[in-house]
Amino acid sequence: MFKGLTSIMYKETFHILRDFRTLFLMLLLPVMDLAIFGFAIDLEVRNIATVVYNLDGRQQSRELLDMFANSGYFTFEDVVLSDAELERAIVRGEAKVGIKIPPDYSDRLLRGESAQVQVLLDGSDSTVAMQALQVINAIALRKSIDIISESAGLPGAFPIDARPRVLFNPDMKTPYFMVPGLVGMIMQSVTMLLTAFAVVREKETGTLEQLMVTPVSRLGLLLGKLLPFAVVGFIEMVFALILMRVLFRVPIAGNVVLLGMFGMIFVFATLGMGLLISTMAQNHMQAVQLALLIMLPSILMSGFMFPIESMPKPLHAVAYVIPATYWIRILRGISLRSAGFADLWDQGLWMLAIGIVVLSIAVSRFRKTLA
Repeated sequence: MFKGLTSIMYKETFHILRDFRTLFLMLLLPVMDLAIFGFAIDLEVRNIATVVYNLDGRQQSRELLDMFANSGYFTFEDVVLSDAELERAIVRGEAKVGIKIPPDYSDRLLRGESAQVQVLLDGSDSTVAMQALQVINAIALRKSIDIISESAGLPGAFPIDARPRVLFNPDMKTPYFMVPGLVGMIMQSVTMLLTAFAVVREKETGTLEQLMVTPVSRLGLLLGKLLPFAVVGFIEMVFALILMRVLFRVPIAGNVVLLGMFGMIFVFATLGMGLLISTMAQNHMQAVQLALLIMLPSILMSGFMFPIESMPKPLHAVAYVIPATYWIRILRGISLRSAGFADLWDQGLWMLAIGIVVLSIAVSRFRKTLA
């Protein structure tokens, strides 16, 4: 029954050991993913980017802000001087929370009255908004109890009246947060794999040798490979956005043309990543493994599911070299916050820079030789 078993086992073991690159990737991926994601994935949201508009400026207001800062959940990124600046910081994605303390805050507390504090929350990120809402209410309650314990009599109402206001997604619907991220993940995965497999297929079938003897330049050969997939990627993006709007009822509040322009930059970056994979892989198995090396960090570290701010600082560098990080911010910004070019140009510029660097490395690695 088991005749020839040892011979087949020897043959397969020899093939595995001979293909060192595939073996290395098989052993590296689980160890690296576990090490990185074990630190990166944290369901407790911390270090939420926050801007402050303090019209009071006295000791009582500073004590309240200290409670926010010392909680570990909020990181003050900026101090603004108007309501417009406060909302603009949230529209631009620079902050998830905006705290406004009125000018009569200290006066009302000293008179034993209730003082209102307005808190703006970015509802386009429902995960962060829900966590921030809970912490804000807890801090307001804790501060109220401290004030009551220090006063001689009991006030008629809690001294601190926190008034949270959720922007862009008042009901904090999960599809508004998840679906735009899914659009980015699907676009990246499909476009990158198609490009990678296109060149690897030429290597496996031997047709790459025929291309080598043609007078086509290296740049012409690469562009001829990439441009059709760029068209496919753009069409895929259009279909995905239509489904997002029609099927899941996710609004597109901003400029659709601007969204398409940034989308083409994202397609360009993912095409470069796919081409880079194809220059490193010799077969489909290696291409899939290298693609997983990019796709898994993109899913877990791009802000698609978990806020980047909650990850350890060293992992921020990894998150910010992933094109999907910027594309998801742009997609959520235009779709939900009606952000414009002035709000998102820097995100697009970083995405373009990454695409140029990746494509340049891929072109430099590509040679019209079998080596």
